[in-house]
Amino acid sequence: MSDCIFCSIVDGDIPSYTVYEDDTVLAFLDANPLARGHTLVIPKAHHERVNDLPADLAGDVFAAVHDLTEQVEAAVDAPATTLAVNNGPGAGQEVPHVHAHIVPRFEGDGGRPIHAIVEDRPDVSDDELEDVAAAIRAD
Repeated sequence: MSDCIFCSIVDGDIPSYTVYEDDTVLAFLDANPLARGHTLVIPKAHHERVNDLPADLAGDVFAAVHDLTEQVEAAVDAPATTLAVNNGPGAGQEVPHVHAHIVPRFEGDGGRPIHAIVEDRPDVSDDELEDVAAAIRAD
């Protein structure tokens, strides 16, 4: 996709600090990092959302996330990482190309856990939980 910044990085039109590359996946340091070593892992082919990815490509992307997490932590001496995917604009996805974040975390870094992303949590009854679980299983 010609107007996608990540596709331009894949094509070599925009430089990046590449940390991993194979036939289907590219990983590079985030240009606007949340922490030293913040890495983005993307499929080379343009897909906007995780649910748009063919299953084999999703496997490639998340296998790279799996393998790179330890390397990122070691490179910046981070005791932990937050792994995240913002899947669609409503979830905060700013670049419409699938990308997983590997964000090194440090004691006292001011970061918060994943459950802090939603301020007003719903009160969901057991019946509602069962209905949602049944709807997910039905697909």
